[in-house]
Amino acid sequence: MDGSAIENFSCVIYTISLMNCTWQAGKDAPGDTQYFLYWQSSRYDKAMECELYIKDENGRNTGCRFQNVTIMTEKAYFLVNGSSKVSLIQFYDEYIQLYKIEKLMPPSNITVNCDEIKNGCIIQWQRPQTSHSNKDKCFKYELDIRYKDNPEGKIIYTSIQDGENSQIFPRPNTRRTYLLKMRAAGSACFVSPFWGEWSAPVKFGNEVISSSVWILPLVGVATLSVAIVTVLSCKRTGCWKVAFPKIPEPKKAFCGLLDTNSELMESKIPSITSENEEITLVADIVK
Repeated sequence: MDGSAIENFSCVIYTISLMNCTWQAGKDAPGDTQYFLYWQSSRYDKAMECELYIKDENGRNTGCRFQNVTIMTEKAYFLVNGSSKVSLIQFYDEYIQLYKIEKLMPPSNITVNCDEIKNGCIIQWQRPQTSHSNKDKCFKYELDIRYKDNPEGKIIYTSIQDGENSQIFPRPNTRRTYLLKMRAAGSACFVSPFWGEWSAPVKFGNEVISSSVWILPLVGVATLSVAIVTVLSCKRTGCWKVAFPKIPEPKKAFCGLLDTNSELMESKIPSITSENEEITLVADIVK
């Protein structure tokens, strides 16, 4: 039956050894049509059916997930046929070179070392991991550097390196912090010529000092300066004596009061002594 074969078949390899293949049902395929995928990684391997299908809301197979896929230099063969109780279903087949559908991993072990004297930074990395290529010359790399405080803003530096593992970045500002991202693509060999995934941002450089960090010390210095000027000015103009008057000394009358009390005490002491003497004399007479 014409129009019953699948449409829009595509496959992608990611994370080194995982592969996804997807398709859509034929536009004229009966509603009960079910599809099945078989593939052969090379002419020397036997065909295998998909072990993990991707299904739509109606339970129809619309894709397949593969694990432990190894990229060969030969083309792989894919075949999708179908079955229906209404009519025969056309099959779909295609030969694909697996390295061309690989989504490359980012470069690994990205490091940045900056020279504070020459203001240059050396960026180094290693090639992305793949299951089939281990030569540096097979890859090219794109570098993207922006300011950390404006990661979506203008690109400060961009470069494409072919077959290299290092690059010198001339920092335009040694007081700023930067974010570096990298991605890879094949430049030769059996490596995908399409750009792969971006790496996680790598931060390097110096942090910009926050305004709150230096404003507070300036306020403190300004306050201390005003206080010193005020003290010196008061000493010259005499306002210091007005603001802090001298405490007066106690008056002499206070000391006189103490003398009066002492005389009063002395006047009472003899009278008490006389009375005691009289009491003693009377006692002797009685005896």
